[in-house]
Amino acid sequence: MVNKKIPLSGNNYQKNTVQILQKELGIKNVSALPKVEKIVINIGLGRTLSDEKFLEVALRDMALITGQKLKTTLAKKSIANFKIREGMIIGAVATLRGKKMYDFISRLVNVALPRTRDFRGISLKSLDKRGNLTIGVKEHIVFPEIKSDEIKNIFGFGITITVKAKNKEEAAVLYKALAFPMQI
Repeated sequence: MVNKKIPLSGNNYQKNTVQILQKELGIKNVSALPKVEKIVINIGLGRTLSDEKFLEVALRDMALITGQKLKTTLAKKSIANFKIREGMIIGAVATLRGKKMYDFISRLVNVALPRTRDFRGISLKSLDKRGNLTIGVKEHIVFPEIKSDEIKNIFGFGITITVKAKNKEEAAVLYKALAFPMQI
């Protein structure tokens, strides 16, 4: 299997990834192949709940990374031990589909993951039984949109890639075809 780093878009997916998947899985029907459905990017504010300036900066930086505005998530009930009141902003989420999704995968695979400190590949343990991949990014400055000299606070976020696959093995083949650096 070819594991080249290629820029992804809808057209490249059709040309390159579909052919690789058909060859690897032995499935001729294009509709039966595993595919990426959506990417959900989630940031929790945690200890910085009371800092309005951090919230503003975090939402701006995440909007640059995702290419769209994030939806803020609110606390459903008050929790005194965590100093959370009902209706407070406790995080933000963005769902990427279509062209933005493939652009994000391209930047993640080709730029962000290689820039991550002590990165040795994505473990197959990160896949659930349906093949969805969850990755935690500890430092948002690994993305090229963020200028590291202007940053005061570094924060992390979670990325969940939801796929339509029959099982974990098909999803692993899909990730390898998309040039994800998977551990063997």
